[in-house]
Amino acid sequence: MTMLTPSTRRAGAQLTRALATHATAPSEHAAKVTRHNWRRKEIKEIYDSPLMDLVFRAASVHRQHQDPSKIQLCTLMNIKTGGCSEDCSYCSQSSRYSTPTKASKLVDLDPVIEAARKAKENGSTRFCMGAAWRDLSGRKRGFDRILQMVREVRGMGMEVCTTLGMLSPEQARQLKEAGLTAYNHNLDTSREYYPQVITTRSYDDRLETISAVREAGISVCSGGILGLGESDADRVGLIWEVSCMPEHPESFPVNALVPIPGTPLEGNERVPHHTLVRTIATARIILPKTIIRLAAGRNTLSEAEQAMCFMAGANAVFTGEQMLTTPCSPWDEDKDMMGRWGLSGMQSFENASVAKKEGDRLEGTQPTKSADVSAGL
Repeated sequence: MTMLTPSTRRAGAQLTRALATHATAPSEHAAKVTRHNWRRKEIKEIYDSPLMDLVFRAASVHRQHQDPSKIQLCTLMNIKTGGCSEDCSYCSQSSRYSTPTKASKLVDLDPVIEAARKAKENGSTRFCMGAAWRDLSGRKRGFDRILQMVREVRGMGMEVCTTLGMLSPEQARQLKEAGLTAYNHNLDTSREYYPQVITTRSYDDRLETISAVREAGISVCSGGILGLGESDADRVGLIWEVSCMPEHPESFPVNALVPIPGTPLEGNERVPHHTLVRTIATARIILPKTIIRLAAGRNTLSEAEQAMCFMAGANAVFTGEQMLTTPCSPWDEDKDMMGRWGLSGMQSFENASVAKKEGDRLEGTQPTKSADVSAGL
């Protein structure tokens, strides 16, 4: 009979633990370092790693920087539909395509306030407003109305986000003064693939708007869309692009294309779930303090598929009646799902990156809890 010495037993135990996961979690020091000098090759190696190892690593990084039991609930309202002069090949709001989406004018203030109140009552702590414009040039009256919308929603204690096309530094400053929390301006894909998707606005145009938003002290929400016909290299390129920014975006939306009849991409196939998970996990590792937002196309995922996205590091969703032009999962369904998985809603301004941007505005105030969130969802 072979006797095991204490040192042999310790070695065996260490070997067993390593084989149990087949992946080593990053050290505490390494996980807490936020880098802005990632090389594409490094990101590609992470993206290409075995999927289970990748998810395990992403989950480990997530736990180093954020509470993995918290999900930010956001509601999106289309405040001005259709008639956009851009040629984004995925968008039904472009005036260049014949789609089911019909153009309408900017909505009045009252419907926005009513929608924001309903969203808050149902557990959303961020209210987002989108207008289908290339930019705000010549829209002074409309912009003034939007500034009032921002003030009113912010007065409810909610985070406020808008997406209004390209912004000038002065317009960004005015939005900040009105109380805007975040501005969404997606890069959509890699710089290399971008011309295959949009020709009416350059990649640098988008980066200039993001710079104006950042310099105004507004949180940046910028991510991309999967399923445009891009390659894995383009998904890596998108993540690399945002990783090089002076500040990582506070929010990185990951959208799965919902093909809309009449658009050039109407025949594109649904992006595979494993590609969605791989992109989320890679983004979580590269952008450890960023909110990874599971956005368009989530309603096509099963509950188990969504749960794997949360395991990989996604920690925000759009919930409510619908997104801009695509379906959305209802509040009640989302709250039931989150309850089954032990998840709860994030409070307004709970994210450290958002709170830092808000600065003195949050002094003497407490993060907002909706009735549903405080009940534990």
